[in-house]
Amino acid sequence: MQSLRLQPAERPTMYFVGVTTAKSMIMRVFPKWARYLELGNCEIKGIDLAQHDEPERYRGVVSFIKDDPLSLGALVTTHKIDLLRASRDLFDELDHFASLMGEVSSISKSNSRLFGGAKDPITSGLALADFLPAQHWATTGAHAFIMGAGGSSIALCSSISRTQHGGNRPARIVISNRSPGRLAEMKEINRKQDIDLPVEYVLSPQPQNNDAVMRTLPPGSLVVNATGLGKDAIGSPVSEAAAFPERGFAWDFNYRGDLLFLEQARRQAAVLNLHVEDGWLYFIYGWLAVIAEVFHRDIPVRGDTFAELRAIAEGERDRG
Repeated sequence: MQSLRLQPAERPTMYFVGVTTAKSMIMRVFPKWARYLELGNCEIKGIDLAQHDEPERYRGVVSFIKDDPLSLGALVTTHKIDLLRASRDLFDELDHFASLMGEVSSISKSNSRLFGGAKDPITSGLALADFLPAQHWATTGAHAFIMGAGGSSIALCSSISRTQHGGNRPARIVISNRSPGRLAEMKEINRKQDIDLPVEYVLSPQPQNNDAVMRTLPPGSLVVNATGLGKDAIGSPVSEAAAFPERGFAWDFNYRGDLLFLEQARRQAAVLNLHVEDGWLYFIYGWLAVIAEVFHRDIPVRGDTFAELRAIAEGERDRG
């Protein structure tokens, strides 16, 4: 097993635990956000791990952050479930969603105690609300089809199915995944949440399996690529023959990579009056939530401060 070679931080440091972290826009955005938020002389560093890496490597990352004084915490993507499964005993406390869903997207410290949080149930809802019309589910009877059964999918399913939304929830939710194990885990997590909507779990080892689900979706439905395909791996969870729902919404959680799913949706957008959305706003909401946790700061998700932080990030994105 290759050593992680993690070096003690020389100044307050936040980490990004992912797969190809050097390619992320956060490496350029974080320093500018830090200056705007007056976070002091801090930095961000990436830690790249293979998908479904060895448990001891996950434990190594968590132990390092816990024990190194100037390592303040981390945002975790791709590895949210595997990392917690391997290192749950190293955390002193988990928030409600992390405990319920068995995943962490946020690692932070306070008074030598290590905290794990799952922020996606909140941030996915914020990102969705930015492009889905108010009362959309209630007025259309549309369905939600989420491809992938990882942490982000679990979070989105939790967000859109909450009883607090009343009648403004999908009439049906379909979850698909290439392997049965993740589907079984998600089904059990949803059972613990007492989700009272019709939820179907579909094994989809081939894109054509997802194509078949899409043919059952009524107009206005939401189709989500939460598989990582298009960023962490090349490809799309649907085939070139897939038909998106008329007046629907195609949402890719990715904002970088080959983004084939987005290309497929955009080719049908004009004919179907389809709204196509990438993962950029999800990226912004997700990072700001974890930065707030790691640096113990209150960072608003609405208003002038958020607008300025969003503009800073978009300025870096426009640079390419």
